[in-house]
Amino acid sequence: MAYTPKTRDKKPGEKRDGPSRKDASRPPSALTLESGFSPAGDQIVAIDALAEGLNKGEKDQVLLGVTGSGKTFTIANVIAKTGRPTLIMAPNKTLAAQLYGEMKVFFPRNAVEYFVSYYDYYQPEAYVAKTDTFIQKDARINAQIDRMRHSATRALLERRDVVVVASVSCIYGIGDVDSYGKMIISIMVGGNKSLTALAEELVALRYARNQKNFERGTFKIFGEVLDIFPSHRDDRAWRIGFFNDEVENIVEFDPVTGHITEHLTEIRIYANNHYVVQKPTVMQAIARIKKELTERLQVLTQQNKTFEAHRLSLRVSMDIEMLEATGHCNGIENYSRYLTGRKPGLAPPTLFEYLPDDAVLIMDESHVGVSQVAAMYAGDFNRKSTLVDHGFRLPSCLDNRPLKQEEWDALRPQTIFVSATPGPWELRRTKNKVIEQVVRPTGLLDPTCHIRPVQNQVDDLIAECRKTCANNDRVLITTLTKRMAENLTDYLQDAGFKVKYLHSDVDTLERIEIIRDLRLGVFDILVGINLLREGLDIPECALVAILDADKEGFLRSKTSLIQTIGRAARNIRGRVILYADTLTQSIKYAVKETERRRKKQQTYNDTHQIIPRGIKKDITDILSHIAPVDETAGKKPVQLSPSPAISPHMSVRKYRRILKKKMVEAAKNLDFETAASLRDTLRHLENCQEDVPIKGDLDAK
Repeated sequence: MAYTPKTRDKKPGEKRDGPSRKDASRPPSALTLESGFSPAGDQIVAIDALAEGLNKGEKDQVLLGVTGSGKTFTIANVIAKTGRPTLIMAPNKTLAAQLYGEMKVFFPRNAVEYFVSYYDYYQPEAYVAKTDTFIQKDARINAQIDRMRHSATRALLERRDVVVVASVSCIYGIGDVDSYGKMIISIMVGGNKSLTALAEELVALRYARNQKNFERGTFKIFGEVLDIFPSHRDDRAWRIGFFNDEVENIVEFDPVTGHITEHLTEIRIYANNHYVVQKPTVMQAIARIKKELTERLQVLTQQNKTFEAHRLSLRVSMDIEMLEATGHCNGIENYSRYLTGRKPGLAPPTLFEYLPDDAVLIMDESHVGVSQVAAMYAGDFNRKSTLVDHGFRLPSCLDNRPLKQEEWDALRPQTIFVSATPGPWELRRTKNKVIEQVVRPTGLLDPTCHIRPVQNQVDDLIAECRKTCANNDRVLITTLTKRMAENLTDYLQDAGFKVKYLHSDVDTLERIEIIRDLRLGVFDILVGINLLREGLDIPECALVAILDADKEGFLRSKTSLIQTIGRAARNIRGRVILYADTLTQSIKYAVKETERRRKKQQTYNDTHQIIPRGIKKDITDILSHIAPVDETAGKKPVQLSPSPAISPHMSVRKYRRILKKKMVEAAKNLDFETAASLRDTLRHLENCQEDVPIKGDLDAK
């Protein structure tokens, strides 16, 4: 095993011991920043002040950084300067993906990980008493993001040079770090281990034996050789050779081609599920679940809820049978209290318990993130309380929940809150003391703001979009509702614009691709709601249009308006149009604050004789499974090496279908070299517009 965790009763909000705690046997952190730029402007002072505060042990710091001032670069320098494991929390998946891509560029030699919710679609279990409607849990898990979550927790347990970029989902319960650490299998060349024993241990770790479909989370056996596809990898597997009851050799290989890439002396196999626990723990949990079920049935019977009692008995009894047979069941997280051994009401295990004691938390866009943390618990509690009252779940399911704000506050390490508009919660903790980063090294001024009447706002917007698109610039448009975003998108498409919309119903990875395609020029206009506010880094955006800006509320508050205005602050031609008939207090404040920042930047430019220049930023790969971006994608035909599958005017969409079919056929025929070549071509085509024609051999159809 990788470590022996300490076991003791935990107090509310107290950190638990685990393998990520300060370990003298580990090498010191070596977070190496690689960048062609040097700190400039306010960045120099901000970096020194933040690093000094961390070294002095200050619990909370606030960085007030305007859009385009290089807050991410400042934070990367602080991380490199302090050399401590870091968790970066972002308010949504889109911003988290962007930060992940940037940190991968800044720290290419270190473990930069991505930890967000692995659901592309999630409908939680719920009951509507008024209509007697039970909504079954329905979810679609993204296997790639699941792999990245496993990679993140593994890195935290094994390394010090770690930067994890996470969304707010990191405050939700995952497997207990103690149980997760106990289930690690260490295998060393020359060690005593039988193939049969290893296979049994892998099944306990939720790996499935599959001799035909070898994919992540599976293993297969041929003679005295066991191949395993570990949970944290997507392109490499391990082959373990045995001689009697001794490990003879370990190699790493490409699961598609079978090509050996490295000879290893030792490997560690982590569980394929964060909720995996040892068999004795499961049996103890079952005994406690049965006891709670008996007590709960008595309560329901006393309340004359006979039907609810019968329903609860059937549902829980089925879960118990599955736990006894396999050690797992659907909805196992609802029994997390018993699986982790925690007392009722204690904080659930989360990613924060995987962090080292000396870790640093960066709360990006803190004015949103802190509010999200505060709001998560109440909604979850109300939904599950209804399930408990009507016999769908045991009361213990209430302990499978996100952290309460006070629990998160107690668990979080030293924290830097980053925002252009810090919220009152974080300002109170620093007694309104902030480190300000207003001056941009590029000399860029904040965008000019123009207020225009709501009447005929769409016609005026179309005229402005034509001017902006003629300069090869991009446009962001914010609406108040999803329907408005979709209807406006359709209207602009009919007017001849290349436009897409972006809101919370769009899948996680599709959102990332939409932002990338906007920057590449596949389309010119993006319509959205609040997803267009915080942190979206689109230097090509020269116009931000805010429809119905005078509708005072969450989406048109002073904080939201300042953040939205900031989306145009990375372009030298940046400007903002607010369509409003009334000058609300929020509009007045946002325009006044923007003008203050413009004047401060202008003074700095005049003093240092700086000529403003636009930001030029590479369009980089964000998720590791997406192939390198072709900046000409969507603008001209895709050039490919000769292939007998290409016919005249064939689109990328059709060609992908053909290649995928041929790749599967090649793999079935054990022609792994051909399969790997086709796989690489498919990855290249993922970055191309689907209706673009392909140029290549025209020999066959």
